[in-house]
Amino acid sequence: MGVVTPSTDRTPKQDRSRATRRRLLEAAVACLAEHGWAGSTVSVVAERAGVSRGAAQHHFPTREDLFTAAVEYVAEERSAALRALPVQGRTAVVAALVDLYTGPLFRAALQLWVAASNEEQLRPRVTELEARVGRETHRIAVELLAADETEPGVRETVQGLLDMARGLGLANVLTDDTARRRRVVAQWAALLDEALG
Repeated sequence: MGVVTPSTDRTPKQDRSRATRRRLLEAAVACLAEHGWAGSTVSVVAERAGVSRGAAQHHFPTREDLFTAAVEYVAEERSAALRALPVQGRTAVVAALVDLYTGPLFRAALQLWVAASNEEQLRPRVTELEARVGRETHRIAVELLAADETEPGVRETVQGLLDMARGLGLANVLTDDTARRRRVVAQWAALLDEALG
């Protein structure tokens, strides 16, 4: 009978597991953005990620687990990118914040919001996720804009900017709104300069 020796090197397996998880999350966001909730199944995501359905379910037991984790993952990546922005003029900051709401992440999140409005088991998870992402985005915006929220109206001004950015993201879902969006970003930056000093 042979001697079984335990594996002492688990790092490659852990690295493969992390890489598989990351591929699944990125594929899930892409599927939501391109195909919506109805067209985004665990099987479709697994195929796009190049893994088996079983591997996908090992990492994410339910469809809801997969898609809420995917939107959270990309939101965290985007927040990290925003936090890493060098201090720059308000126009660049407003443009970066607006970009947060006009890319594939926003399209994926929008699909998840629509699904959550109709699916009871998904709604509390998406509501909690959106509240957390919203708070973090607001915090980052305050920091990037060097806004003093102890001043009256400043908190509402920053939130108005984020609400405006979300509206621009919605406008961009059906048509490319780039040219108009650039003008709106420039105007909002000027308004913020005046409001925030």
